[in-house]
Formats: sequence, C-alpha cells, structure tokens
Amino acid sequence: MIERTKIGRLNFVDAIRAWAILMMLQGHFVSALLSDEYRDQDNLFFAVWSYFRGITAPVFFTVAGFIFTFLLIRNFNKGWTNPRVRKGIIRGLQLIVIGYILQIRFGRLFKRNINDSFDIVHVLQCLGLSLLLIVVIYLISFKFRKHVFLILLCAITITIFLFKTEYEQWNYSVLPEFLSNYFTTANGSVFTIIPWFGFTSFGGFLAVIFRENHLKPNFYRNAIISMILIGFIMVGNSYEIIRDLKSITGLQIFEDALQSSYLFARLGVVLFVFSFFLLFRNYLSNKTILKIGQLTLPIYVLHAILLYNSITGYGLSRFYYHSLSPFPVIVGAICFLVIICTVVLKLSKNKRLLNILQW
Repeated sequence: MIERTKIGRLNFVDAIRAWAILMMLQGHFVSALLSDEYRDQDNLFFAVWSYFRGITAPVFFTVAGFIFTFLLIRNFNKGWTNPRVRKGIIRGLQLIVIGYILQIRFGRLFKRNINDSFDIVHVLQCLGLSLLLIVVIYLISFKFRKHVFLILLCAITITIFLFKTEYEQWNYSVLPEFLSNYFTTANGSVFTIIPWFGFTSFGGFLAVIFRENHLKPNFYRNAIISMILIGFIMVGNSYEIIRDLKSITGLQIFEDALQSSYLFARLGVVLFVFSFFLLFRNYLSNKTILKIGQLTLPIYVLHAILLYNSITGYGLSRFYYHSLSPFPVIVGAICFLVIICTVVLKLSKNKRLLNILQW
C-alpha cells in the first residue's frame, strides 16, 4: 500500500472502503437477524436502511476497482513485467479461493460432505474474478495509449448494464455448474459477474482519470462538481434516457434495458458517495478509519465466520436467524462492528500478519 501513503489525498479511497465495509457489517447483521414482522418497507426507518444497504455493494465493487487499477497503471507500458500484474493475479485467485473456503463446513468433511452450496458464487469470488478481468483488459491495451484502456473500461460498464436483461436469458447449461454460477443466479449465486463487474470496471475507469489528473490544479473541485452533476442525471433520468433511445432507434435491446436502468441509477449514487468523500478528503486523516479501509478482507472473513456459520457451522444466524426485535439488533450490530474491527486491528499490529491481512 506504498502508493496510497505517498499520495495523502487518496486517503479518501480507504475512507470510502471503511465506510462500505462497516455498512456491510451492520447490513448483514440486521438482515440476518431482524424478525420478519419488522421488515416493513412502509416504515421510514427500515426503508432508509434498506436503501443504503442496497448501495453498499456497488460502492465496494467500484472502490475496489478504483484502487486496484490506480496501482496497476502506475507502470502502464510495462505489460507482463508490471509487478502489479503478478500481484493482481495472485490477489484475484486468493479472493476466489478464500471465498470457496468460507463455504466449506469442515464438520461435514468427516461425513464426506463439504456443503451443498459450496460452488455458488458470493462477493469474494466475484470480486476476485473482476480483478483478474481488469488485468486481462490491461494486458490487451497496454501497448496502446491509456485512453484505449479508459474507453474499454467505460464501454464494458455500459454494455454490461444495458444488456443485463438479455444476458440473464442466455442458457449457461453448456458450462460446468461451478463456472455457470459466475453468470447466473439460477443455482443460488448471489454475486454474478454480470452486472457486478460493471461496477468494478467503472471504478477502474475513474482510476485512470484520477491517475492522469489528480495532481493538476482544481482537479478535485472539477471532479466533485462533475460527479454530482452526472450523478443527478443518472439517478433521476436513467430510465427516461434509455426509453428515449428506444424511441429514436427502435431497437429492442433498449426496451429490454429499461429493466436494468436501476443499475445506472445506482452508479449515480456511487458518484454521490465518491463526491462526498472527495469534498471532505482533507479531513479524512483518522488512522483507525483508514486502517479499517485497508483491512476489508480479514474483516469480511471474520464477519462471515461469526455471522454466517462459515467454516465452523456455528454462527449467530444459526441461533437467531430472523428472530430478533429492532432494539437488540441495533445494539448487537454496534457490538458486532466494534468486536470485529478491534480483533482485526489487533491482529494487524503483527508485522508478519499485516502483509497477509492488508489489501
């Protein structure tokens, strides 16, 4: 993480990741344990909570693509000799492997049964594959100028979001199930590469812009204004823009894309989040918060073990699944965040563990 410490103004990236991982922790805790009778979308508090929970994953995938690409293109023209290529491949594979390990119930190994849902795809596998795909796109474009890489990343995001509905209708039965699970939710996968890679590639798109311009005068002011304006357009007008494209072109693809217009709206909210943290970037210097943003992987792993029965088969959701009222859920969520972050921060003080934990 040397690059981030050299460029202090990029502390906002770790701050966003810290916010996203903390939002994820409380979101998963509440979602897993809150009783069904309190899940009322007509309730203002639950509706607001539910909305913000929905934007956590888009923010996380986007910021992951941002920091990964920002570091990758530091030596853009080196291609395979770029040290970040090797690190990126290792990290991508590591995330995929860890994702599958978390789905193993080791107690069942004695019964020769790992887990019926072992091969479904969750966030770590999807994120790992997304990083590998960014490496592939980089290797395809590094012999050209950076604007080719930039255009490819942007085009991929738009294509994935526009054609999501059509992709979902494709038949993936020709693929082995463990591979098809990266493309379809039919077998229980939660995070498929479509549409989630679209957020990661957009993060890469932003990273190229920042890498090329972040030292220029007034760049941050212009970036904040641009993100807010584009965000408002995407949140308020994505459906209408796609509908108008359908009217102008008559293409059925835009008719199908109306169903996935919400993805562009979510991307607009991601821009709002980025602009907010950019606006206050000079105040984002709390070492604990920034460290949490650098330790998202171990935080995720520990939360999966404690909450979702990963590895051991024993977690809070096994005993309290959809059974708690709001007050104990709120208190429990706060304690959950504090305990997990405290444990991981303590472990990170060990220098040997730090290189393994930090990402």
